Amino acid sequence: MTVNLKTTMNNNELLQLMTDSADDAVIVSRDQFKIALDFSPASVSLVDAAINLYLDTYKAQALEDKAVFTICNMYGAYVGETFRRIKGGSWILDKENDKSPNVFLAKDNNTYAFAGICYEKLVNNSAVSISEYFDQAIASHSAPH
Repeated sequence: MTVNLKTTMNNNELLQLMTDSADDAVIVSRDQFKIALDFSPASVSLVDAAINLYLDTYKAQALEDKAVFTICNMYGAYVGETFRRIKGGSWILDKENDKSPNVFLAKDNNTYAFAGICYEKLVNNSAVSISEYFDQAIASHSAPH
């Protein structure tokens, strides 16, 4: 369950990393919390529950830098992969800051910071809803063109 972002990744490597990280979220959620993630839109609300359980179960450990990075990227990958499987899109790596590269999911003219919303929930405000962010992202691509 280690997410390793290298700033030299090509698109295929980034896609593989994100799909592997999303699969890690499924395994960790099942093994740690008995939560079944299945890449359905409804399962995204379970990510909110999983992050809350991380905070409740591991408290200070969940907020250590390495754990925060891993948890946020793993669940961000899961939510992003769920979106990508439904609406399409591609992962992009923002290499602007070598010490802290960010991954976004791009679809049409929008980018989504799924790991960022997980970070906001984990670190700053446990009331933040990842599923609402996801639902808004889906809705923005539901209107007919």
